[in-house]
Amino acid sequence: MIGKRTNKRGHRLQTERPGTISVSFDERGQTTQDFAVGIGVFLLAIAFVFSFLPSVITPFDSSVGGAETAQADRIADLVVHNVSTETANNVSRDKFNDTYVNASGNLTETLGLRSSNGNQIDRVNIRFEPLNESAPLGSSNTWTAGDAYDNQSAASSARIVTIEDDGKCDPACRLVVRVW
Repeated sequence: MIGKRTNKRGHRLQTERPGTISVSFDERGQTTQDFAVGIGVFLLAIAFVFSFLPSVITPFDSSVGGAETAQADRIADLVVHNVSTETANNVSRDKFNDTYVNASGNLTETLGLRSSNGNQIDRVNIRFEPLNESAPLGSSNTWTAGDAYDNQSAASSARIVTIEDDGKCDPACRLVVRVW
């Protein structure tokens, strides 16, 4: 019989049950070092997620850097300085056409752009645009100089100017220089 065991004197013994392990909260095995290691691993995981997440969200990086932006700004200043009249930010359309539109060859030497063995490295587009987009300036070949711009990634710089003896830029036009 399973539950009725007796000892030598005839006294009945209790049946043995499998023992259970009871752990009180005062006698747990977690130490301060365990807690510190756990928090450290958690913080490292969070730091990894925050450092990795921006590269996942922005899959495409712009090829335009600070050098191209500074170059576009320098060229815009140079163009305004070279074709301006006595009045500040008032440019002469004839000077612009003679210096940039009708210039022989490309604008590499005129603007100090980089080239190698006669091949142009930097591309530039100089354009006058109306502040009021609904009023076009007219023939694009007299208002644009440099390489053709086809909405590619480029650094740009703009200046607000007026054009001497021209009724189309009323009150002003925007000189936009794009470099890529």
